[in-house]
Amino acid sequence: MTEDIQKFILYMHTEKHTSENTEVSYKRDLKNMEQFLNGQGINQIEKVTAISLNSYVLYLEKIGRKPSTISRSIASMKAFFHYLAKKGKITVDPSENLKAPKIEKKLPEILTIEETERLLEQPSGTSPKELRDKAMLELLYATGIRVSELIHLKMKDLNIDMEFLVCKDANKERVVPFGTMAKKSLVAYLEKGRPNIVEDDMCDLLFTNCSGQEMSRQGFWKLIKHYGKMAGIEKDLTPHTLRHSFAAHMVGNGADLKSVQEMLGHSDIATTQIYMQVNKGKMREVYQNTHPRR
Repeated sequence: MTEDIQKFILYMHTEKHTSENTEVSYKRDLKNMEQFLNGQGINQIEKVTAISLNSYVLYLEKIGRKPSTISRSIASMKAFFHYLAKKGKITVDPSENLKAPKIEKKLPEILTIEETERLLEQPSGTSPKELRDKAMLELLYATGIRVSELIHLKMKDLNIDMEFLVCKDANKERVVPFGTMAKKSLVAYLEKGRPNIVEDDMCDLLFTNCSGQEMSRQGFWKLIKHYGKMAGIEKDLTPHTLRHSFAAHMVGNGADLKSVQEMLGHSDIATTQIYMQVNKGKMREVYQNTHPRR
């Protein structure tokens, strides 16, 4: 079974062009499944049945795994066994009728406009690092792109004069506009910041770490946590917080969902609709705090 899992991960990487994070999740989920099945005396892929997979799902529930974790594990198993069936390794897909548990959708944590402004004001110095940090935060809030997209932006993906950038993934690309505040920060960074950070003329990354190497998601997480603390923001800041805040503020100020969906790169508009709920919650809060006969 171990060899089948390794071949599946390789297939996802070379044929489906999945991200490294996705591949790590698949591998972890499938290794956990394999360990459970081995404990049940099932060590050959042909012996895996719908009953044994359902037993594994029940086991995950019993040990207290979150519904979201179980759903992800089921998605990993479905992808794996569908691959095996496609390759002719098995004749019946035992995962076909697995049902994911219902997940209560949590509204994303968003910053108020005032909190956002405080956060963006923190890197206010003129050192190369602060110019970089300012440009990264401003661009992230101006566009709503993912942190993974931000740290992989190339110089050629940015059009300063026309105020837009191009985001690419394995299957598609999208054009996202940004405004004058982000442009101002980017110009300052490109003129006085980046030349002092990136010494390698062959490096085409827009943003790097202070050593001129590719920045990690963890590196950016530390960066935003640092400035959040400086700004006195008590909310749990994650790399996605500015993306959520961008979307919620856009919708709250009247942007149509279709446009926000395209800027965020959501394949399904239902994903974008959660920001309508965020603003409904805000309206209720305002009503309860201000209406004289609430």
